[in-house]
Amino acid sequence: MTSERQGGTATGPPLSTDTAEAEAAAAVGRRKRRAARFSVASNTCLTAFKLLAWLVTGSVSVLSEALHSGLDLCAAGMALLAVRKSSEPADAEHQFGHGKFESLAGLVEGGLIMAAVGVISWNAVERLATHQAEVREPAVGVAVMGISAVVNTLVSRMLFRVARQTDSVALEADAWHLRTDVWTSAGVFGGLAVILAASRVGFREAHMLDPVVALGVALVIARAAWDIMRRSWGHLVDRSLPAAEIAVIEALLRDHYPELSDYHQLRTRKSGPQRYIDLHVLVPGEESVSDAHALCDHLESDLRSLLPEVEVMIHIEPAARERRGQERAGVVPKGREDERKKR
Repeated sequence: MTSERQGGTATGPPLSTDTAEAEAAAAVGRRKRRAARFSVASNTCLTAFKLLAWLVTGSVSVLSEALHSGLDLCAAGMALLAVRKSSEPADAEHQFGHGKFESLAGLVEGGLIMAAVGVISWNAVERLATHQAEVREPAVGVAVMGISAVVNTLVSRMLFRVARQTDSVALEADAWHLRTDVWTSAGVFGGLAVILAASRVGFREAHMLDPVVALGVALVIARAAWDIMRRSWGHLVDRSLPAAEIAVIEALLRDHYPELSDYHQLRTRKSGPQRYIDLHVLVPGEESVSDAHALCDHLESDLRSLLPEVEVMIHIEPAARERRGQERAGVVPKGREDERKKR
């Protein structure tokens, strides 16, 4: 017997429940789209300001920041498209929904950041090798980098908050893009500030600090890109849910041992914000179909109350007579003992 549900009872949730769930999902989708649109707008403005600052200063570190913000803009655009697509309901061609579009967007965003690392590093090394690191009007760069750090701090905080509340991989990746931009803008701000102060006292060699700062920016960006790609790839290849969430599931099942005999073949995965759980549950062989079904309903309801956006598949199996005899004698069944050993 198999019970599969994503809300309500196995005979179909009431229409009012369906309507409420649809409205809640639509509200989540609207919130994610608003956050993504705001990110696109802020990145457009910052990219333009940084390009103007680069034209004025000729600074390779400012250029690296302009490229970084340009990629942030591309990433924000992809995040907007991804959250739009992932919010669409399942259809005939995508029967498990569109959640992986967010993970795919995160993987592409990470690849774009790695491309920026290559461009930044090439320009910085070339400046160091040719000793062409002259920075014009460093005060302009200092002002633009300071503004960029403040704006991206505020926008990234908003994106992290919405990503956490809606469990959006794409928005989280976009937030990390902007958070790395904060760190790198602060680094460029500090480097240009030193160059500005040194220039006023005639210490021209300080200009060589500019490509060095750019290389530091590249290293920070590369680390963030790797983390984003690793998380996104895990979702695309159906990596299990985090250990903490699996522990929650196992604890819930153990709490129901008086009602179920045992469980096995617990499998989990995630697609965008959607979690998928399937397992086999053993119940006494003499238990009625109705009682076994009610147990499945109860387990699924409890799982949905503990983890957001969960779809559960439970396969019911009759417990062997030997196992039921062990339970009556107070002997721990082997499956449960194995679970205890794992912990």
